[in-house]
Amino acid sequence: MRIGAHVSVAGGVEKAIERQEDIGGNCGQIFAGSPRTWTVAEYDEDESDGFREARAEAGHDPYVIHSTYLVNLATPKDELMEKSVDCLQQELYAARALGVKYVVFHPGAHTGSGVENGLDRIADAVDVLKIPDEVTLLFENTAGKGTTLGKEFSQLREMLDRPETPNDDLGVCIDTCHAHAAGYDLADGFDRVLEELDSELGLEHVELLHLNDSKDPLGSEKDNHEHIGEGEIGDEGFENVVNADELNDLPMILETPTSDGKSYEENLERVRSLVA
Repeated sequence: MRIGAHVSVAGGVEKAIERQEDIGGNCGQIFAGSPRTWTVAEYDEDESDGFREARAEAGHDPYVIHSTYLVNLATPKDELMEKSVDCLQQELYAARALGVKYVVFHPGAHTGSGVENGLDRIADAVDVLKIPDEVTLLFENTAGKGTTLGKEFSQLREMLDRPETPNDDLGVCIDTCHAHAAGYDLADGFDRVLEELDSELGLEHVELLHLNDSKDPLGSEKDNHEHIGEGEIGDEGFENVVNADELNDLPMILETPTSDGKSYEENLERVRSLVA
């Protein structure tokens, strides 16, 4: 089972591996800069080698860079689009430098310009990006609040199909909290969710899972993460996810709360306890 958490790179990017080991993870996720700014780290050879060597020694695979929250490829505003594309490009280069397999990002919001225009803008932006051969860019499903795109599995498929960029360079990350917020019932309706995931998106395009419970009811469109089994998805939902044959080969990353005294380690143990 490949499971880990989003960990800090404070003190040097190689410290992420040490922190992952401390919580019992064997894969992981990091930011390549502050998640609320446009700044992306540029890693020199020593930093890159240090991260690669520490990861190889620990046997952690894969690693993921989560893009800054400011990126919005669906925006009708050219200046914001330019900043978003430049930032995402730098994150893709950072992934190449570190030997990180995935860069995951939230597609963005059309802010009133319309769904079709937003999807076309995303496609145009993706086609501008130079995706390194060894890196895959992942669209993350969203809770769907406001004009945010990526709530429905069918929209994620549009994001894969509209660009001229080969599908081999692109994929999807499914976040359990976001799916729940979007109305996908992972507990009582899990079989139907899997069917929709396959028919509307294609299971072969799902390359990563974010495991997060939800503080809010099904279909709320609210993105408030909760500890595994303690929210509205509950143990039943996560039992379904971690034991599904269609999903159990996927790496799983926790983004559960860290400010309330409960650790990633406890959440990892909770997930592992649900495996049949």
